[in-house]
Amino acid sequence: MSISAPKMQIRSQLPLPIRFVFWVLVLAVAGAAALWAYDMGRSFAGLGPTANGQVDALDTRVKQLELDRERLISELNAAASEINIERATQKPFQDQIKALELENTKLKEDLSFFESLLPTNTGAKGISIQSLSLELVNPNQVRYRILVTQGGGKRDKREFYGQLQLVVTVLQEGNSAMITFPKDRTADAEKYNFRFKHYQRLEGTLTLPAGAIIKSVQAKILERGQVRAQQSASL
Repeated sequence: MSISAPKMQIRSQLPLPIRFVFWVLVLAVAGAAALWAYDMGRSFAGLGPTANGQVDALDTRVKQLELDRERLISELNAAASEINIERATQKPFQDQIKALELENTKLKEDLSFFESLLPTNTGAKGISIQSLSLELVNPNQVRYRILVTQGGGKRDKREFYGQLQLVVTVLQEGNSAMITFPKDRTADAEKYNFRFKHYQRLEGTLTLPAGAIIKSVQAKILERGQVRAQQSASL
């Protein structure tokens, strides 16, 4: 009968502080290796320290350009607002100047008429066109103003019944053409009829076909289809 005893294994165990230092060193080496690998990868990709500095500089430049753009947009909007305000302020004055010029033209026409009534003026009797003025409103629209007078002494004057006829010379597709207002048997023919004893101011706007270039306008005063006076004006 033999007695067998269990085998014993003796292991050497490092103290805890030494093991702690060992694992710290292992982690430090692993971290250094990882950092080295990261830098190597950036170097191979062309993103080394120099490239990083360039990227940072470009990023700063982009941000500055964005700030400059916002500033310029703000200044542009402010300038546009000032221009709109200035235009809005000037428009009433421009309208007033235009109205005064129109009134001045009418006063000159009236003055011309009254001068014809002076005793020193021995103008011919009958109907005459004292003035004809044209203003281009749009490329195919023209505004006309006409002053018609009746000369002679008070006893010779009678109430005149007549009709205004306007012949517009235009250029269409390279060809010259004439357009007459009013057209025969049209609904607006009545508005060209008028009557007066001393003087009459006639005005209105003519609309021509699109693309027509207005060259001149001839005004005729008709009485029972007969021309009593006429005058032409060019643009």
